[in-house]
Amino acid sequence: MKFWKISISALLATVTFASGTLLVVKTSVAQSKSTTAPSSLKTTIVNRAITESEVLEAQKAWGEALVSISTTYEKEGKDAAKELAGKVIDKAYGYQFGLVLFKPTLTTAPQTFRTTRASALAYFVGDDPAFPRDKGFALNGWRKVEINNIGIFISGDTATSMGKVNLTDKDGNVVTVDKTWQFFKDDSGKLRIIVHHSSLPYSGK
Repeated sequence: MKFWKISISALLATVTFASGTLLVVKTSVAQSKSTTAPSSLKTTIVNRAITESEVLEAQKAWGEALVSISTTYEKEGKDAAKELAGKVIDKAYGYQFGLVLFKPTLTTAPQTFRTTRASALAYFVGDDPAFPRDKGFALNGWRKVEINNIGIFISGDTATSMGKVNLTDKDGNVVTVDKTWQFFKDDSGKLRIIVHHSSLPYSGK
């Protein structure tokens, strides 16, 4: 005697209602003549949701990169610092994917906003005649970056953070800025900065 083993490989249901009455229900199953259990199927999971730890790690990496650009400038010169800054921008920001809404701390009109890679690089290391006021924010001898978030809002594959960032230079001077970041997770699972707004705290004077 042969035994038929029915395994559900797909389930499709179509339900139609008319005036509250069920008219059609359609389901489908796959049949197998095998009496042995089907081999285990590996489940593929795609999860683009950002976690808090990923946000904190991305912020930490940004701070460490800023310090690294400063120390590279002091030890190896501007060309080396500029090369490193370009790599940092390519890794941390989303300019490869289009527009990045970057408003640095120390910029003025008509070049307040830096929506392109070239304009961001100019802000960090200067040396670009198209941005004559940029002296290189990342070249100011930074030694430590401390980030204190007031809040992080995570929604699927994007996350927004806001808070204070304390920057300490090689002489022990501390500069505090108000900073907002927004990250998104790209196809490789890496967080990219797509919004970066930084400003000096309002003094009220």
